[in-house]
Amino acid sequence: MTEITKHIGLDDTDSTRRGCTTYIAAVLVEKLTKLGATFVDYPSLVRLNPNVPWKTRGNGALCLRISHDDALELQIKEAVVSTVEKHSDLENKGTDPGVVFFNSARMPREIRDFAQNTITGISKIKDAKKLLRKYGGEAVAFKDGRGIIGALAAVGETFQSDHTFEVIAYRTPENYGTKRRVDETSILEMDKATKPNTFNNVDEERRRVIITPRGPDPILFGIRGESPEVVKNAFQIVKALEPVERWVVFRTNQGTDAHLRRVKELSQIRPYSSIIAKGSVSTPPRMIRGKHVIFSIKDLGSEVDCAAYEPTGVLRSVARKLIVGDQVEVYGGVRPGSSDRPLTINLEKIRLIKPASQVTYRNPVCLKCGARLKSMGKDKGFRCDKCRARYPTFTKTAVRVKRDVIRGLYMTSTRSQRHLTKPSSRYGMEKHRRGVESLVDEWHFP
Repeated sequence: MTEITKHIGLDDTDSTRRGCTTYIAAVLVEKLTKLGATFVDYPSLVRLNPNVPWKTRGNGALCLRISHDDALELQIKEAVVSTVEKHSDLENKGTDPGVVFFNSARMPREIRDFAQNTITGISKIKDAKKLLRKYGGEAVAFKDGRGIIGALAAVGETFQSDHTFEVIAYRTPENYGTKRRVDETSILEMDKATKPNTFNNVDEERRRVIITPRGPDPILFGIRGESPEVVKNAFQIVKALEPVERWVVFRTNQGTDAHLRRVKELSQIRPYSSIIAKGSVSTPPRMIRGKHVIFSIKDLGSEVDCAAYEPTGVLRSVARKLIVGDQVEVYGGVRPGSSDRPLTINLEKIRLIKPASQVTYRNPVCLKCGARLKSMGKDKGFRCDKCRARYPTFTKTAVRVKRDVIRGLYMTSTRSQRHLTKPSSRYGMEKHRRGVESLVDEWHFP
């Protein structure tokens, strides 16, 4: 008998009204283990480009990496396909699940490149199918099968560089759609005991718990951190006040800025991409309806709008303080232009590289008594109302203003950060190379 290394990708199974692809993966962890498969890695939770217009919520694709006897091949495929079919929201118009089976001990470079392009930009289903044919992969499509794109991307993302982990606990079906019941005090205790090795547990500005989602999906809560041991320990501190059906530790690209791709010039920016770009502020920030802040940046050849939305908190506050001439680096997703608005970078972060000097002009002071002079009219000089002295050749004095903003990196408030956004606590904690590791004991239940 031959041992096979298999990668099983899943995507586009849920909708805004129900379902969750991570839940399907969690169910399959139990089923495949019972069939006799051995997991060679934690399930991969790969967040794809957050700017694609057809995404549901977090745009997450999943991959299960297993080793199994070749005699189990048919049983494993049947278990995966039937589970995806059972738990997908197939009645929803925009749900088009895809499953990818790929047998290989090494991941081809072209498939890894396809994954990176799907995380940072837009990939096409024809390209996914072409790669599957070339490398002997197999795809199962439901309806239009657009999920094949994300499924192959999840297969190709092997996290050889920076990555994090998340433990996700799931509710029992009778509680779907109701308010989640978790002891908030225990979450605050967990956050205090485990940070900075866990992140984005609490909105620090409002002291509000943010590990519990609000939608109708089956997730009870999720904790993100730097290692499987850390998130598992954090999970044990949190007290659920309702039954937990199952839980799983995932390896993920969340909190890594994996979606951002640096461009050398503003002219290289494309709609729906996620970019890092440099430029100088070219228009003063202005507030529009909804309390959003808009300003423009330019380089030698192009100019583009940048938007800091009201929920971004600190980021919007800093954006309001920028002035023309500031040298900045902006991070964010690109919204396409339309008939009534230009192409715009929706900001996630701003790095103020070099603040411009801000100057104001004041009337000079009297040389005789020190009082502030009054203008006698345009180009007519100044007079002193106190001692009656006149200075017909005097002009206004330039005064440099101390600015209320300094060099540095500013980002959206925790409550409005995307899954992929690297929080400030992770700077300096990046993983630059993935080493060989064994899975921790009891990384899932059941």
